[in-house]
Amino acid sequence: MSSNYVLTLLAKSWNQQSAQAFLADAESHGLDLKTDTAHQLDGSPIWMQRAWARSQTPLSAESLETLRKSAEGSNLDVFVESEALYRTPRKLFVFDMDSTLIQAEVIDELAALAGMKDKVSAITSAAMRGEIDFPTSLTRRVSLLNGIREEQIGSLKNQIAFGEGLESLMSGLKTAGCKTAILSGGFGFFGRYLQQCLAFDYLYANELEIANGVLTGRLSTAIMDGNRKAAALQEIATREAINLEQSVATGDGANDLPMLSLAGTGVAYRAKPVVRAAAAFRLNFCGLDGLLHLLGRN
Repeated sequence: MSSNYVLTLLAKSWNQQSAQAFLADAESHGLDLKTDTAHQLDGSPIWMQRAWARSQTPLSAESLETLRKSAEGSNLDVFVESEALYRTPRKLFVFDMDSTLIQAEVIDELAALAGMKDKVSAITSAAMRGEIDFPTSLTRRVSLLNGIREEQIGSLKNQIAFGEGLESLMSGLKTAGCKTAILSGGFGFFGRYLQQCLAFDYLYANELEIANGVLTGRLSTAIMDGNRKAAALQEIATREAINLEQSVATGDGANDLPMLSLAGTGVAYRAKPVVRAAAAFRLNFCGLDGLLHLLGRN
């Protein structure tokens, strides 16, 4: 029995020769393709080309990985979806914050204020690679922030850049009526700033304990780890009466894996190797606005 798929190619700049080479490779894996014309996404400079594919047998995990690597070899991002998933409307988009919605790890920048950035960054990197469990790593890192003054924290808001394409993505999601959420193992003070700037509907994050105007080196809330991120995704979906198949989760670190696997569409965004290997979908080259291809489908 044949299986139907939709292949979506994405690129910052369009090279038809590279796209044709990928499509030829896909055909060599037994896919019968019918391609659309490449064009720019609405509201974004990113280019997109779709191919409607039929296979005599379902694509294996090995074949899917081969297709992804073939695309990535030409600086192309590719989403390979079953036709059923392609036809599923996406209504809920949830995101990790640090190194996803923003181009930094806030805890590393906080540590710089205390002269502890190298020590904290090393722990952060190990945690994101999955070498240290997230609660342990966060507790260690936060302890090194002891003594930072509360007024110093606000200065980071003007120093950390938004993720590439974030404003275009949020504009498109709001126009489409999608619900949005920040599910962060980072900190609420920066999450609230993002929420205010870009009108996210929900925010779940850790809160730093402050006493007498300085950080104590402890959290005032339970740790927002990977399991709590997944639980938050489920909670929001239930509250909004949105099926999980209609949800999209995007992140870069090992603590994002539970929510990526729970969502109908889990996207590893410029992610660590362990996350790229496990996620069903990847964005390695395009910005966050590449996710706009998930909207407005016929």
